[in-house]
Amino acid sequence: MNNELTHFNEQERAKMVDVTDKKVNYRMATAQATVKMTQETLQRIKAGQVKKGDVLAVAQVAGIMAAKKTSELIPMCHLLLLSGVDILFTDNEVDTLTIQATVKVNGQTGVEMEALTACQITALTVYDMCKAMDKSMVITDCHLVEKIGGKSGHYTKQ
Repeated sequence: MNNELTHFNEQERAKMVDVTDKKVNYRMATAQATVKMTQETLQRIKAGQVKKGDVLAVAQVAGIMAAKKTSELIPMCHLLLLSGVDILFTDNEVDTLTIQATVKVNGQTGVEMEALTACQITALTVYDMCKAMDKSMVITDCHLVEKIGGKSGHYTKQ
């Protein structure tokens, strides 16, 4: 692993990494997060019985929007023309909703931050829509699952 820091200029002040000379290639990242909640909350989400509306549909759109806005939220992220964003939901039938976000681009830099941001905003939207009935929800374990492309190559979380 290269330990050279690339976010500092010659005055040792923060800068955005210059990707001008990097080749455009396919890059993909998948991130995952979980939302722990009561069994009743999970069942109401799945049954579409939450007063604010279809939780998963709204959260999915929020996650996609978040991926597209990542460079506005994370100071050193590059603005990317994303070619695909997908949010998937699974659950354990008891008390945990799992969110998986996959982001794709043909670009000069990776999309890990976009995938992680999509997961977090999706989870926060679930929380926002359900907080009136379950303030005990916990958003946890947000992490990179896989990335493809770039100098560091293919990564899969073990």
